[in-house]
Amino acid sequence: MSILSTEKLSHSFHDRWLFRDLHFGLQSGDRVALVGINGTGKSTLLKILAGVLSPDQGTIVAERGIRIGYLPQEPDFAHLNTIEDFIYSADNKQQQLIKEYERLIELDQCDANELGRISDELTTLNAWEYEHQIKTILNRLQISDFDKKISAMSGGQQKRLALAKLLIDEPDVYILDEPTNHLDIETIEWLEKLLTSGNKTVLIVSHDRYFLDHVCQEIRELERGEVFHYKGDYANFVEKKAERHLSQVASADKARNLWKKELEWMRRQPKARGTKSKSRIEAFYDLQDKSKGPTEHDKVQLKMQASRQGSKIMEIDAVSKSFKSSSIITDFTYTFKKGDRVGLAGRNGSGKSTFLNLITKSLEPDNGHISTGETTVIGYYKQGGLDFRENQRVIDVVKDVAEHIDMGKDGIITASQLLTQFLFPPEKQFGMVSKLSGGERKRLQLMRVLMLNPNFLILDEPSNDLDMDTLNILEDFLERFPGVLLLVTHDRYLLDKLTDQLFIFDGSGHVQLYNGNYADFKFEQDERLKEEKNIKSKDANQQKPAQTTQTKSKISYKEMIEFNSLETDIQRIEDEITALSGKLMEVEDHIELSKIAQDIDRLKNELDNKSARWIELAELI
Repeated sequence: MSILSTEKLSHSFHDRWLFRDLHFGLQSGDRVALVGINGTGKSTLLKILAGVLSPDQGTIVAERGIRIGYLPQEPDFAHLNTIEDFIYSADNKQQQLIKEYERLIELDQCDANELGRISDELTTLNAWEYEHQIKTILNRLQISDFDKKISAMSGGQQKRLALAKLLIDEPDVYILDEPTNHLDIETIEWLEKLLTSGNKTVLIVSHDRYFLDHVCQEIRELERGEVFHYKGDYANFVEKKAERHLSQVASADKARNLWKKELEWMRRQPKARGTKSKSRIEAFYDLQDKSKGPTEHDKVQLKMQASRQGSKIMEIDAVSKSFKSSSIITDFTYTFKKGDRVGLAGRNGSGKSTFLNLITKSLEPDNGHISTGETTVIGYYKQGGLDFRENQRVIDVVKDVAEHIDMGKDGIITASQLLTQFLFPPEKQFGMVSKLSGGERKRLQLMRVLMLNPNFLILDEPSNDLDMDTLNILEDFLERFPGVLLLVTHDRYLLDKLTDQLFIFDGSGHVQLYNGNYADFKFEQDERLKEEKNIKSKDANQQKPAQTTQTKSKISYKEMIEFNSLETDIQRIEDEITALSGKLMEVEDHIELSKIAQDIDRLKNELDNKSARWIELAELI
């Protein structure tokens, strides 16, 4: 049974129906990816399901008392001042206690009685684990300064803040619109584990294929107002979608041919409808609808020409850059060669964007020199998005660069023809840029970069907000691209497919050169960490007897509270196991027996964990 569903849902956007009489349902434990080309209404559907937007027609049916968490593409923090105001909900007692506890322990001299009272309340509510969970989430998403004004945060920081709040609140249904945007790869891998733990109900719009494969069990595609279901991973979706598309194209072609013949009949017959066959007229309009189905050309076409490249491309000689007392890049040297395909990797804030600003000359190095070859034509797809005026038409954005574009062997085409290849039909070409969806603006921005015919292509998070179809075509184009490719992305699939070398930024100024893609680097890194862990474990075992004679570690007030509560918890769990074990002798129904056995296993695992923690704290005491 669905815990969240729609009934005859219809919604329009700028006088165009996105979908009509749509049915969409989620059952408890479903983890679903929603995909589709830009402008089909994915984000709109998510807003309606989350209750943020009211549909033009139809209703949303939700299970009584269900809590829905919604992460929009661009969070709105109107009427909120600081991070602390947003994170800790006024109506959540546990969160307010944790907020007060954190405030007190930060003070140089705090009221011990007040701290003890709050600690007792947190223990009574079993909130210590919740407090640890909140800290883990905030640390992972790089949120630390609670007094910081939200208005002073960047777009990426605000997106991470909104995600942190949603994860802290633990809703019954997670509705996430591009959750991996502005996250580094390590954080994405952590988010994957969090969303797949427990029996969470999740609906995600994302371009990240590895993320979808790791989190989702089903893919649903929104296309031309309909939803198509695909069980399994992304590769299965691509295969089944191709089969369905071929079938739809064949049906639509057949309908178009028949419709043309029927159109002649409609034109020949008298205008008075009563003298015509009513059933044939109705069949004509049915054919008309079917003839609007997909064609073989309904996809973005990338055939751009790369400028000729000379022997000297770009030379970076001992470049360093610092901000205040923080070193971002230290003494970095590299000479780009023809055919280089380099990925930039590292956590957010480690220096990747600074590096791009240096090589594109929008930032000067403190030391060193960057020399660019005379024939090098840089095309820079920036993460920030497309710059446009509110009253600017789509075609004007293109004509600002050039009215005619050299396509190499395919000759010269007009700006309008190029827009059509990028799936901007005439009615959109003469519409306002402000009315395009976020993904359509990204596609337009990509087109503006490529029409310059660059031979040194820099792509900073190109997968953000682009639909899967456009991404697949972009990948094919980049695989054939003859120039230098410099790629910054958190999309591990893109890094693996398009790069064979990495610049790894560690955040302290050092940039490591690595020959191989991200999968190779990750494998080597994991193996090295395992080896280091084994060495530390052996060292710890060898040193353990000597350490017992040394001074004991100091236990904190919070850990003392935890130690006392563990004794009570362990006794309670042991009593529950004893009671359930007795029931096993009395129950005959095999289903009930199985349930009791599962409960005993769960309690034993919990007992082991709490006993291990009790021993750990007892050693400190």
